[in-house]
Amino acid sequence: MLYNVNPHTPQARIISMAVASLRRGGIIAYPTDTFYGIGCDIMNKKAIEKVYRIKQRNKTKPFSFICPDLKNISKYAKVSNIAYRHMKRLLPGPYTFVLPGSKMVPKIMLTKRKTAGIRVPANQIAICLARELGNPIISTSATNPDGDVFEDASLLHDYFDTRLDIVLDGGAVPNIPSSVISLVEDEPEVIRHGAGEVDIFE
Repeated sequence: MLYNVNPHTPQARIISMAVASLRRGGIIAYPTDTFYGIGCDIMNKKAIEKVYRIKQRNKTKPFSFICPDLKNISKYAKVSNIAYRHMKRLLPGPYTFVLPGSKMVPKIMLTKRKTAGIRVPANQIAICLARELGNPIISTSATNPDGDVFEDASLLHDYFDTRLDIVLDGGAVPNIPSSVISLVEDEPEVIRHGAGEVDIFE
């Protein structure tokens, strides 16, 4: 099911409908400040496994996830004072920060090093979903197995068809990946150059 959502002031009725689907273990597609993402509630293991199948992805490569704000991140990651200062300056924005995961994060969402990739995108639809759900939402780009990006939500909807429960069309997105920054150590490490400026870390 495809719904048009206002990217600046998302309709509460549609957000609530999508969140109800997430709570039932549903898989949705939604816009971010980088790509359209495919996601589910990170507390639902069956839904996570379904996303792995949809993406044809090896389970040794955990997905990143979206939190609604910086305060919420501290529930799911160990945030040092240095990490907090960096994130406070840059979030919300097109960054994925790699941090040591807390006990709140399901094991399937952690790397072997017990780290997690966490996002707070500058996109009201994604933020509203995570806030109303009360749990983080998986964030993996809505691409086909070859890595081709869907620039239009209707094309994404047609391609994934019944594998997705809801597609939220929030209009055009940049289609540039997020910059990935590791804040596991006191010295930040740029893992991927993407949409966000990374000069301050280099």
